[in-house]
Amino acid sequence: MTSRGALEGLTVIEVAERVSGEYTGKLLADLGAEVIKVERPGGAPTRAMGPFAAGESTLFAYLNTNKKSVVLNLADAADRKVLDRLLARAHGLIDDHDAGWCRAMGLLPEAVAAAHPALVHTLVTPFGQDAPEGWQSARPINVIAAGGWAYHSPSETPADKPPLKGAGRFLSDYEAGIDAALAALASLLRLRRKGQGQFVDISEVEVQLNRIDCVLDRMLAGEAEPSDERTAYDMGGPGTSFACRDGHVFLLMTSRAHWKGLCALMGDPAWTRELREDWLEFDCTAPNVAKFRQHFTGWIARQDKHPITEAAQKAGVAMVPVQTANDLPRHEQFVHRGFFQQAVHPAFGDVSYPTAAYRMSATPVSVKAAAPCLGADQEEILDAAS
Repeated sequence: MTSRGALEGLTVIEVAERVSGEYTGKLLADLGAEVIKVERPGGAPTRAMGPFAAGESTLFAYLNTNKKSVVLNLADAADRKVLDRLLARAHGLIDDHDAGWCRAMGLLPEAVAAAHPALVHTLVTPFGQDAPEGWQSARPINVIAAGGWAYHSPSETPADKPPLKGAGRFLSDYEAGIDAALAALASLLRLRRKGQGQFVDISEVEVQLNRIDCVLDRMLAGEAEPSDERTAYDMGGPGTSFACRDGHVFLLMTSRAHWKGLCALMGDPAWTRELREDWLEFDCTAPNVAKFRQHFTGWIARQDKHPITEAAQKAGVAMVPVQTANDLPRHEQFVHRGFFQQAVHPAFGDVSYPTAAYRMSATPVSVKAAAPCLGADQEEILDAAS
C-alpha cells in the first residue's frame, strides 16, 4: 500500500522568499508534508523571476509544487497573529530572510523558540547567524565566490575568462536547500521522539565549503600549490568539452587505460604514436595537451554524440554526451525510472517535472499538484487558523 507521502501528517509553514528556502520547502512538500507558503501581498518575489511562459514564472512553478498559498501582510499586526496561530499548530517553519527582516516580523530565532518551543525552525542565510549585517544581503554569485567555487568550477576554463558561479544561477541555493531539508528532517524526527523543537542554522557558504573536491583537497594537504592562476584549479589533463556533429561531448582522461581505449576507438591513427603510452601519467605537459586537442578535435567533430559516447564507455573511456534540456526528458534511463512526471499547470498545461534522485517503494515522491495560484488556499487556511 502507498500513502500520500513519507511526511504525511506534518505541517510546515514557509515564509521563505528566496530560492534556498523555497527549495527546502519543495523537498518536504514533494515528500508529502503539508507546506503552507505565506506570501506577501502581490506574491512571492520568485513569481516575478524568469524565465517565463504564458506570463508565469517557470522558476516559481518548479520551486512550489505540492504547496498551499496564503497571503499575509506580516508588517500588519493582525496578520502576524494569524501567522502565530499557524505556527502553533505546525511542526516546522522555513525562512531565509536576514536578521533585520526577522526582527521586524518578530521571527528572530529566540522569539520563535520562546513562543513555540515544539517547533523546528530552519533558517537559511548566506553566512549563517550573527554574520556582519553587510554580508547578509549576499546573493548566489557572492556565495559561490566566497566558497571558492567561482574560481574553480567549471574546470578547464580559459585563463582570460572571469570567475564563474558554476551551473546555473542558483547552484548555492539548491545545495543549501538540500542540507536544510536534511537537517530539518532530522530535527522533525527528534521532535517526534522527544516533543522538543530546535533551531536549525544553515550557512550557504559553509555548504559550499562542505562540497570541497579533490583539487581543493590536494591544496589543503600540501600536494598542490594554490595560486592566482586559473589552471591551478584544473585537473591538468586534456579533458574538456569538444564539439561533435550533433552537439558536444565531455572527455576526461587520466590514465594509460583511458588513452589505450581512446586510441583503439579512433582506429589507432598515426598521430597517436607521437605521444607516449603513459603520457597522461608522466608526460602530461601543456604542449602534449595542445597536440592531443588539435588532433582529437577534428576526429570527434565527425561523430554523433550518443553513439560515440556509448562506444567510448564500452571501451573504458570516460566520455559522456553533453545533454541539453531537450535531451533529458527522452533519456531512456530517466524514462525507465519515471524521473520526469507529468502534471497539469493552470497556465502551462501538461508539464514534465523533474522529481527526485531517489525512489521509495511505499511512499514514492510525486508531483500531485502544480505550484498554487496566489492565495489559492486562503479561505481554508484562515479558517483553520481561526
